[in-house]
Amino acid sequence: MESGRTVLNVKTYWSVNKMIELRHKPLLKGEKVFLRPFSTEDFPYIEECLQDPEVLKLTGSKSDFDREFTRNWYETRNEQTDRLDLAIVDPAQDVLVGEAVINLYDEDNHSMNFRILIGPRGRNRGLGTEATQLIIDFIFRNTTLHELTLSVFDFNPRAKHVYEKVGFVPVSVDENNLEYEGEWIDSINMKLTRESWLSKG
Repeated sequence: MESGRTVLNVKTYWSVNKMIELRHKPLLKGEKVFLRPFSTEDFPYIEECLQDPEVLKLTGSKSDFDREFTRNWYETRNEQTDRLDLAIVDPAQDVLVGEAVINLYDEDNHSMNFRILIGPRGRNRGLGTEATQLIIDFIFRNTTLHELTLSVFDFNPRAKHVYEKVGFVPVSVDENNLEYEGEWIDSINMKLTRESWLSKG
């Protein structure tokens, strides 16, 4: 636990306070990028991201885009109390270039899942790395979570390098998790513990 906080029963504390902790959608500012709640003006840019061929490949997604469903999804992200969805914005362009998400609470491990996507307007400039660090720091500073987890496909070594850079370590492999263009791709499961995050700070 971080200094200055006393939690006698972590699971009880989380069950009572998770709504308070994740209802607030913060503004997180970095040197290259900032994260903020979604706005209605973001939809054309998130639509662009979700239909980008590289995003579809690296997330294992299908190309059957449903505009009405997707618009409704992003219009309701700021109302969620059990997860955190933030737009990744490049201030140089003043547009959304991706999203960062904390979701899927695991009560047994007192952990949540992390995922991120960066669209074509935000690649190759370190925006994803900074956005990842910003949301990780926010979560560990403002919740009692023990760890964050993620999965990354084996044909995405760039993302795996970013995750390792911020402290995630591989813990297992789901073999043949995705079929892509006739080949089976493994998925690497990784985690970042609170203790590891504190040791880097």
